[in-house]
Amino acid sequence: MITIIGTGHVFDISVAVMNLIKHIWPDAVLVELDMARYRALTEPPKDGPPEGPKRMPWVYRRAAKYQNRMAEDHRTDVGKELLTAVNTGRLVGAEIGFIDTDAYRAMGEMWEEMPFREKMRYALSTYTDGVRGKEGADRVAEEFGKDGERMMADMRRKYPTMVRKLIDERNVHMAEQVRGYAERFNNIVVVCGDAHVDGMASLLEGLEVRKVRLADLMDGERLRDIHSFAWNHEGER
Repeated sequence: MITIIGTGHVFDISVAVMNLIKHIWPDAVLVELDMARYRALTEPPKDGPPEGPKRMPWVYRRAAKYQNRMAEDHRTDVGKELLTAVNTGRLVGAEIGFIDTDAYRAMGEMWEEMPFREKMRYALSTYTDGVRGKEGADRVAEEFGKDGERMMADMRRKYPTMVRKLIDERNVHMAEQVRGYAERFNNIVVVCGDAHVDGMASLLEGLEVRKVRLADLMDGERLRDIHSFAWNHEGER
């Protein structure tokens, strides 16, 4: 069984992720991180951000500031749920896998390939997202949980280069990594952004996949039902 847990990197869902991994007790925990990003989260340099982010276009630095502000508003840290997944996986004796591509390189390639009009549209969206603040982020998460396919189609129409570089191509890479782990392990948890869940699952045809969405993690009743299923899956724990 491969359980793909969809998260939001600015929401306070670390406890939900930790409890779910403990209930599943996987053989391997795979996270949407590369080693550079993992080190940046666990060992932030004292003299400022690493060279990768410094070389990123201004619009990404602004987006990063927005993420940090949203995480602060939700009383958490950006990507905390990914670190929680790593630490909980180690606690239950699981092998840890960092399955993402080089995120800094992917963002740089995206900006180079993105047409001017898409760049301007993307830049404007970072400004309007900042104005909407915490309520806007919560509303987007709720709407994505209700109709993710429609929202992804809308994103693909507005930002085709961004979706191709930051979602589609990374989905392919991460799914390939998951398949490699599936050759060695029967019980795997994958923790990634919610926008990756459906795409990755579609690329894992032939494997048993269970999806847990961000909306599930943020709803106590739905999360209790998932815990019960995980605990009793294929017998008792």
